[in-house]
Amino acid sequence: MTTAPDDSQNCIVAVTLDEESIGRSGPDIEHERAIAIYDLVEKNLFAPEGAGEGPFTLHIGITGNRLMFDIRREDGTPVVAHLLSLTPFRRIVKDYFMICDSYYQAIRTATPDKIEAIDMGRRGIHDEGSRTLQERLSGKVRIDFETARRLFTLISVLHWKG
Repeated sequence: MTTAPDDSQNCIVAVTLDEESIGRSGPDIEHERAIAIYDLVEKNLFAPEGAGEGPFTLHIGITGNRLMFDIRREDGTPVVAHLLSLTPFRRIVKDYFMICDSYYQAIRTATPDKIEAIDMGRRGIHDEGSRTLQERLSGKVRIDFETARRLFTLISVLHWKG
């Protein structure tokens, strides 16, 4: 019989964004980024393969067409850096923004049934992005689905132009 791993220390305790590659945006976008980071740090499972126990910090940047995850220990000691192609996320993020726009327009004038239908579609696209992120991190970093959802939210906000 195997026992489940103790993941109490396998978490992200801080997230920073690389200002050189991501840049700063207007106050609305910075606020959304701060909320996405807060939600991610508040509750997550994040276990880089072969790194032992955390906690970890995550520095996110963009290098060319790749998303960089620079993972460090809480004291700043480097653990590993992973580069993920942004290509698999482009269509999903684009679709997600389109349906979010539809959702925010609908909540002003549409019927509850229509709002619920659009919201279900929005959650479906968000789930697709989360699953894609889990697949892209498979074998590199073990994350649960809820952490993947929070990370996908952050990745989406990084692409938001306001």
